[in-house]
Amino acid sequence: MSLNAEFPVALPPGATDVMATIEAARERFSKAEIRVADYIVEHRDAVVSMSIGALAHAIGVSQPTIVRFCLASGFKGYKEFKLELARSQVRGMRFVHADVAPDDSTDTMVQKVTQKNIAALMRLSALLDIAALDQAADILARAHRIEFYGLGNSGIVAQDAQHKFFRLGVPTVAYSDPHVHGMAAALLKPGDAVVAISTSGRTADLMHSIETARNAGADVVVIAPPGSPVAEHATVAIAAEAEEDPDVYTPMSSRIVQLTVIDILSVAVSQRRGPQVAADLERAKSTLKDRRL
Repeated sequence: MSLNAEFPVALPPGATDVMATIEAARERFSKAEIRVADYIVEHRDAVVSMSIGALAHAIGVSQPTIVRFCLASGFKGYKEFKLELARSQVRGMRFVHADVAPDDSTDTMVQKVTQKNIAALMRLSALLDIAALDQAADILARAHRIEFYGLGNSGIVAQDAQHKFFRLGVPTVAYSDPHVHGMAAALLKPGDAVVAISTSGRTADLMHSIETARNAGADVVVIAPPGSPVAEHATVAIAAEAEEDPDVYTPMSSRIVQLTVIDILSVAVSQRRGPQVAADLERAKSTLKDRRL
């Protein structure tokens, strides 16, 4: 069966064909903005994950020039431009915007689930605030203790996060019971840190634990939709969201997004903690060697 016939190439709903938009606006560009346009057209895959500073440096122009280019192209700024570029790039992946149906074939179901997750990760890559990531990684790298809080599906992500971070030589724990992490938050001290994970960003129990942890002097990193109530109460918030389908047949892409943010943070923290991390990991792995069959 031809996948192109089964899944015709199409932009995600609401997405802009960024390359076509750039070409349509080219006559309005200054000479410097034309250089920006040419670079983006030639390096579109790389630009999706570049900060505005990195892009300006690569082209040899100022950051204000990048902003003016985005405005001249019809975007509100660089962040919106990157988001639309990421969504437009999904076009080359046979984007499937369709719910998984009970009578879908296995082949159709596989395409729908994988492409939905790919689209969610591309959106994450385009929207991630690098400054916020760096601030969060700095907090976690110097923390005396890290506690991970989450409810429901986010509680499973919290457990995965604890499984990754304890290997870095930091005392860690994960709580998914709101009463337990509410009490635990009250026992934190300055120098401790919490990572609170939420799909909706509007869970009252999680909000209470975040406020309690902050009042105890701990820093709180929140992984949640931007502008959500829990994000507003964080020391630093990392925007993570995905368009969810309530259909019971469709897995939650938000879980994939949250897990990816945890992976990014764990790598960033290991970089900051230096060679000791490698030694700790090797020591931990050595305890398992005699247990293999």
